[in-house]
Amino acid sequence: MTTKTVLAAIQMASSPNVGANLIEAGRLVEKAALQGARLVVLPENFALMGKGETDKLEVAESDGSGPIQEFLARTAERYKLWLVGGTLPIRAAAGKVRAACLVFDDRGQRVGRYDKIHLFDVDLPGSEERYRESATIEAGEQAVVLDTPFGRLGLTVCYDLRFPELYRQMAASGMDLLAVPSAFTARTGAAHWEILVRARAIENLCYTIAAGQGGFHLNGRETYGHSMIVDPWGVVLASLAQGAGVVTAEYDRDRLEKVRSAFPALHHTKLHCR
Repeated sequence: MTTKTVLAAIQMASSPNVGANLIEAGRLVEKAALQGARLVVLPENFALMGKGETDKLEVAESDGSGPIQEFLARTAERYKLWLVGGTLPIRAAAGKVRAACLVFDDRGQRVGRYDKIHLFDVDLPGSEERYRESATIEAGEQAVVLDTPFGRLGLTVCYDLRFPELYRQMAASGMDLLAVPSAFTARTGAAHWEILVRARAIENLCYTIAAGQGGFHLNGRETYGHSMIVDPWGVVLASLAQGAGVVTAEYDRDRLEKVRSAFPALHHTKLHCR
C-alpha cells in the first residue's frame, strides 16, 4: 500500500454549460496531475450548475454510459490517477435522478459509486434562499467505503457533513481517507463549512479531501468555496478561498497510523451505529 501520495481537491464555479464545465474540469485535473496528484476529487455538480432545479433532468445519464461518465473514465486513464467524480445526475425512477459520486481508477475503470443520502431541503433562516433537492433527486441508501492503493476511501456529499452517524458507520468499515464533493451556499459555508470538515476528520481520524464549488453562478447562487485538505489531527494542510483552482497536500499513511496509535479514540467507541 502506498505510504505517501499527493491528494488534490478541485474547486470550480460551474455553469449551465456541460461542455464548458468538462473542459474546465479537465484543465484543473491536468494541473493537479502536474503537481503529482494521484487521488483527485471534483466538486458536487461539477458538470452542471443549472439555471433551474429541473435542468439536471435534461442532461441525466444512464448508469454506465454518457459523455460525463466517459469524460471521467478518459481523464482518469489519461493522467493515470484515481478520480472521484464529484456528483453527476444518473437517471432514477419516477422522473428523478440520483446525485451519484463515481470513482475511477488510474486505468479509467469505474470502481465505486455513492448516491447522496441526505438531500438539501432547507429554507435558510433570515433569507429568501430555498432549496428542495428532493423535488428532482432520489436519495441514496448506502454508505460506501472502497479499497484504493492509498487506503480505504469513504465517499459522502455536501449536506451529508451534518450527519456524523454516517461517518461513524464508515469509520467502522476502516475508512482512512474521506472525499466530500460539495456545493455549500455562501451563508451556510461561512458559518459551518470548515468546522464540519475538520470535525469529520478529527472524530474519524482520517484525511479529508473537501472539494467545493466556489464563486458566483448564472442561476444567481453563490457558493462558498474554501476547498481544503485536512489531516487526521484536524490540521488544514491546504485550502483555496474562492474561484477555480487546485488544492494539493500530501497524504502520509505513516502519520495516519501514528496519530491513531497515540490517540486511539476509534477503539474507545461505546455506541455503534447500525
